[in-house]
Amino acid sequence: MSYIESVGKYVGMIRQVFSKPERLKVYYTRTLTEIETIGINSAGIVAILSVFMGAVISLQTASNMDSPLLPKYTIGYITRSSTILEFSPTIISLILAGKVGSNIASEIGTMRVTEQIDALDIMGVNSLSFLVLPKVIAAIFFFPFLIICSMGLSIIGGYYAVTLSELASHEEFVYGIRAFFKVSDITYALVKTCVFAFVIVTVSSYFGYFTKGGALDVGKSSTQAVVWSSIVILLTNFVLTQLILM
Repeated sequence: MSYIESVGKYVGMIRQVFSKPERLKVYYTRTLTEIETIGINSAGIVAILSVFMGAVISLQTASNMDSPLLPKYTIGYITRSSTILEFSPTIISLILAGKVGSNIASEIGTMRVTEQIDALDIMGVNSLSFLVLPKVIAAIFFFPFLIICSMGLSIIGGYYAVTLSELASHEEFVYGIRAFFKVSDITYALVKTCVFAFVIVTVSSYFGYFTKGGALDVGKSSTQAVVWSSIVILLTNFVLTQLILM
């Protein structure tokens, strides 16, 4: 299958996903379940990665500040800017593409090869909307919350890394965090996060839904979902940066 045909199938899938739901109460219940599966269950790994990511950013910044002309608050400023603009929204989304994306693709792929999706279609249920729409809503709703928590934990990790190692004082680091702050940076990061959440869920659902074969093919679809979600996230990140920041 060519890339053009694949894109056509993906667009057709998106149209069917956002068709009118049959029973809103069922979709509401499934959305709450997906928030727990996709979002809450990912909080632990996001927290751990964020703390150490912030610590590494601040330590590397401090170790590369050779010039005495650079004020110490630069460490806090660079840690905050790097975390908010790029590391939390993009790196954490790439990690979630591996965790959440593979889970979605394997779940839907297993339903496809065991003919559960065929059973839904026979009963007159819009299987794409029923399976994918709650996941999309849950991801777009909860991923920004995860990224905001990631930002805070990353800055906290950076703070303790440089203050405990005495590379900067409490006052210098906090001043750097507050210096030249723009609310638009947070807006930019959250817009990216919502787009990335949509990409992760829909691309992973695409590979899972159109799985053919058996258990081995489910594993291949899961791998493809992670790879292509990551590629699309990187491309989307470039485009959004050009559109919003430039």
